[in-house]
Amino acid sequence: MQPTDIRHTQRLISKGDHSAEAHVSRQLDLIERENPGLNAFTSVAAAQALEQAREVDQKQREGTAGRLAGAVIGIKEAIVEKGRICTSGSKMLANFESVYDSTAVERLRAEDAILIGRLNMDEFAMGSSTENSAFGITRNPADRSKVPGGSSGGSAAAVAAGLCHAALGSDTGGSVRQPASLCGVVGLKPTYGRISRYGLIAYASSFDCIGPLTQSVEDAALLLSVLAGHDPKDATSSRQPVPDYAALSETLPAGIRVGLPEEYFGEGLDPEVKNLVMQQVEALKAAGAVPVPISLPHTPYAVATYYILATAEASSNLARFDGIRYGHRADRGKMLEELAAENKQLQKNGGNTATVDSALIRLYKQSRTEGFGPEVKRRIMLGTYVLSAGYYDAYYGKAQRIRRLIQQDFLDAFRSCDVILSPTSPTTAFGIGEKTDDPLQMYLSDIYTISANLAGIPAMSMPAGLHPADGLPVGVQLMAPHFREDLLFAAGRELERAQQSAG
Repeated sequence: MQPTDIRHTQRLISKGDHSAEAHVSRQLDLIERENPGLNAFTSVAAAQALEQAREVDQKQREGTAGRLAGAVIGIKEAIVEKGRICTSGSKMLANFESVYDSTAVERLRAEDAILIGRLNMDEFAMGSSTENSAFGITRNPADRSKVPGGSSGGSAAAVAAGLCHAALGSDTGGSVRQPASLCGVVGLKPTYGRISRYGLIAYASSFDCIGPLTQSVEDAALLLSVLAGHDPKDATSSRQPVPDYAALSETLPAGIRVGLPEEYFGEGLDPEVKNLVMQQVEALKAAGAVPVPISLPHTPYAVATYYILATAEASSNLARFDGIRYGHRADRGKMLEELAAENKQLQKNGGNTATVDSALIRLYKQSRTEGFGPEVKRRIMLGTYVLSAGYYDAYYGKAQRIRRLIQQDFLDAFRSCDVILSPTSPTTAFGIGEKTDDPLQMYLSDIYTISANLAGIPAMSMPAGLHPADGLPVGVQLMAPHFREDLLFAAGRELERAQQSAG
């Protein structure tokens, strides 16, 4: 099935060519047929989606339908929905049913979006391939032997396969943009604070951003217009006014300067990926843009800086999942039985008996051992290490200083250019299992995306074409100054027009 975007479907519904209910029924049939082979959805809300669709059809007849009427949207497992199991891809939250909606979900509902199901992800958003989910690997629709990227791999795969018009993901170091690139869709990481994080299960709080994955740049602009805006429930959300992104993206600003960072086009970049990205530069140049060489000199330190700071924040955020207050709890009765047996043996040997506190500590350890997967454990240990008394200044403190220098690199660069263009990922999608035994190689998958999170600036990945050797999607990344998502959309729309004209 050829994926369709939100605007196209809305036009069909408004013309009376088909109803929202009929459209949702077709989407549910497609999910039933395709999802077993992709594992993009972890659960599907069929009855609720059909009920929402009937409500949308009624509102269409009454002329009161919202901006997202008819849009079928999936939600990443890290973003909570009231009454739904919200696992964050982990056994730790396998039975967690949310009692409230995230602000992002509230805003989608308010504009009559139809929420069709929950989407797979790397556990607690820790991964670049969606191979770390407790609920199975997600496969890339372009080639099911390949990964879809991560951590929002389920979201990207569902949109690329046409199972939904759009999906919400979360981006901590590239987790929307990298899978968007590998699956051939549009993925937006907004400015930090542009979309409320209330109801997003935290990984690294100073990095996390909710962002949409869509079939088109226009749909990304539409969704950001709905999702953006201040939220009193999130102290980090911005009070910056929300413009009409769709209207602002119609025309490429005359003489827009496109920065090309030398550090993003060097060693490690697939030559054919580079060629396709440079074709996008030529397309913008033909539309009147001016390419400008720039430098982001602290880029070589970005991956190390990110994995120090993000793991430190993760070790703190995930401490709450202890089996006592939150999350999976090991068999407490078994713990007490083991303790009693050990005490009996100790008494026989004349030793001191263990206390109830020992049972609690054992319960805590066992709950976390059972609840967390290997990648999450690895990052918790790394984060705890860099925050420890003997290493805080050597690692965490130094990484914070480097983060500031990376932010300054972008501020300096945007004095000479309006947007920055680069590859999104150095390669196309890699094979399932190819990098699971080499975490460092996996981490390098995000080498071009991490800096935008460190700086807090908006960035978007969009399709740049298919790799001539393997036929897999290649993505181009656009970055802009804080709160200038309109520039991303304007440049992205121009690239879409050029691609349509060429093909």
